[in-house]
Amino acid sequence: MSAGLVVGVDAGGTATRCLVASIGGVVLARGVAAGASQRSSAGRPAAALAAALRAALSDVDGRRVVAGVVGAAGAGSAGRATARAAAAEAWHAVGLPGEVSTVTDLEVAFAAGTPAAHGLLLLAGTGAVAAALRDGAIAHRCDGYGWLLGDEGGAVWIGRRGLRAVLAGLDGRAAPTALTGPVTAWLLGDQPAPGDPAEHAQALIAAAYAMPPAELGRLAPLVGAAAGAGDPAARNIAGAAAERLLAALATVSQVEPRPAGPVPVVPGPVLAAPVLPGPVVLAGSVLLSPGPVGEAVRAGVRDMFDVEPTPAADGAAGAAALAIARWQGRPVSAAVHARLTSG
Repeated sequence: MSAGLVVGVDAGGTATRCLVASIGGVVLARGVAAGASQRSSAGRPAAALAAALRAALSDVDGRRVVAGVVGAAGAGSAGRATARAAAAEAWHAVGLPGEVSTVTDLEVAFAAGTPAAHGLLLLAGTGAVAAALRDGAIAHRCDGYGWLLGDEGGAVWIGRRGLRAVLAGLDGRAAPTALTGPVTAWLLGDQPAPGDPAEHAQALIAAAYAMPPAELGRLAPLVGAAAGAGDPAARNIAGAAAERLLAALATVSQVEPRPAGPVPVVPGPVLAAPVLPGPVVLAGSVLLSPGPVGEAVRAGVRDMFDVEPTPAADGAAGAAALAIARWQGRPVSAAVHARLTSG
């Protein structure tokens, strides 16, 4: 068993990260490729997964791999079959033995933050979702419905609203925003912005619609920077993002879904007192990068639960921890978890 290796993959909307480790948790190799979300990334998910695997296995003997877990955005019940098929195709395309297990990005994010079996997760990267986990499985989840139908507070949600604020300033529906310059520069690159506001807006629209939806999440740091500098439009977006993320976390803290009805924008009297079943894990670039959204969410977690949230920076390490646990038939120890996530 000591000679065996495991593979962990975190397949997000913007990037796919792969990690190869020993059963004892020693990280041996890593690989990165394009995003592999079936809903928001460009290209075929299987191709991105295979590219990340090849990059990580370039100096590793793949015949030693005994287990693998792929955590994929969009791999809930609606997309589970597609995610499993993509992972299996990639796994066999690079010549790895055996079968690979597929879970959602929620399980791997939680496992990246803690070896505990119970707790809460709030993930805001390209998308956004909250979950309560019991025995390592999702007991209740909130949002994570993709860029078109939800993901409130995630990077694409923030980026889209930043672009909408710029367009509203250009066509007169709102005051001009400091976001106009940096958003225009990011979307148009070296192409000069038209002097006419209407043509300026059309140029931004053309550039935005030519991109996969996940790419718009790259506008989120621009919104955060403008909010930190005091721009009213950006501050409103950042505040709304934090409110929606905290509302989702408060909802899943009840463990059992509430009866159907209006969902509050912020936690309020309609929700019972939050329940803390274990650690509160925060994952995703929006929450782990410096900026007003992450700062507000961390403060909100402290206020709601009187605990310090636990960061989960490496979803691939979480996937590797799950792979080790499945191979050995028991959860990883704190020492193995620390070795996997220390990088």
